[in-house]
Amino acid sequence: MADPAKRPSAAHTAYAVTKELILSGELPGGSLISEGEIAERVRVSRTPVREAFLRLESEELLALHPKRGAVVVPVPPGEAADVLELRLALERSAAERIARTGLPDEHHERMLELLSRQRALAEAADVTAFAHADEAFHRCIVEASGNRLAGRFYATLGDRQRRMSIFALRLRPERLPLLAAEHETLLGHLRDGDNAAFSAALLSHLTATHGPAR
Repeated sequence: MADPAKRPSAAHTAYAVTKELILSGELPGGSLISEGEIAERVRVSRTPVREAFLRLESEELLALHPKRGAVVVPVPPGEAADVLELRLALERSAAERIARTGLPDEHHERMLELLSRQRALAEAADVTAFAHADEAFHRCIVEASGNRLAGRFYATLGDRQRRMSIFALRLRPERLPLLAAEHETLLGHLRDGDNAAFSAALLSHLTATHGPAR
């Protein structure tokens, strides 16, 4: 029997479910949702849902309107370019360090596993799950550099990165196999310590899906 102390709280469950609905695009920007809707879906009272909504408001995913409900905050203009700019800087910096110190075996194996998963998800055209694996792959690049500060900061971009990817790839699911192939190319450049080739391939890879960074 599961330890009741280890079960997620009702507020956390409501938070996780609502956040996934937003990040996956099931609740697009501008959608109006109520505490009652989520309470019914999660089968909890409105009190933990209210707590979950406040947490999502602090993360700038919901805007709360008393007596009306909550509105899903659309991706602000320019945010995609800001995220891409940060990702390019962090991943290129990571590649520079990896070129000097080498790619750790455990990160190499992890990225190979993620590539295998991405190929399967691309074949199944599962955009939402592919976006999870995509974020994990790019985060692994930064973590492989050994710069823990960079790794922690990069992780904070994860939600925005997933939301952007799902939005872009839902419009072009045929790109999924190509993205998996591009990830394989990026990994090859990291393994070879070819920082210049990695940097050029990364820029092409990101801008082809999300548009140019500023």
